Amino acid sequence: MKTLSRSIEITIISAEDLRIHGRPIKNNAFVAVQTASDATRSTSVDTTGGNYPSWNEMLELPLPREAQFVRVEVQCRTSSGTKAVAGAHVPVSDFAGGWIPDGYLTFLSYRLRKLNGERNGIINLSIRVKGKGDVASSMDGTYFSSSSSSSCGGGGGGGGVAIGVPVMWGKESRIN
Repeated sequence: MKTLSRSIEITIISAEDLRIHGRPIKNNAFVAVQTASDATRSTSVDTTGGNYPSWNEMLELPLPREAQFVRVEVQCRTSSGTKAVAGAHVPVSDFAGGWIPDGYLTFLSYRLRKLNGERNGIINLSIRVKGKGDVASSMDGTYFSSSSSSSCGGGGGGGGVAIGVPVMWGKESRIN
């Protein structure tokens, strides 16, 4: 069986209500994302957003099979150096595996916490898992080759697991 090579595209959208020492940050916030001890990427610095910074920046990182979470940390550049503002551990199960197929774009928001556990803002992001090669993920977390051919709708070449969620259709499903 082949090994799985996959990566994530994580778009850091924005953050809300960031503070250092109880005061709103003024500017120069950026986000560092880490999937493994050797895979870290950072956004550019937001110089104008204050304690509600916005980046809307996509970062691509490798996602090891054994990864259980992705670390997201907001940092701020000050005259005395870089300071950690707050961070969050994003469980891989929130955007990959189970009922979520690879390639699905997931929008997420997480409560940020300081190192001492205190709440310190919210981070908004989106994540898409990108698989490489001809290996796909099954529902139980095992991996199999998807080299079989399918021509449903004239496509062809694709294989793997089709996942659907039942949805009510018609007058009964309308929200009033």
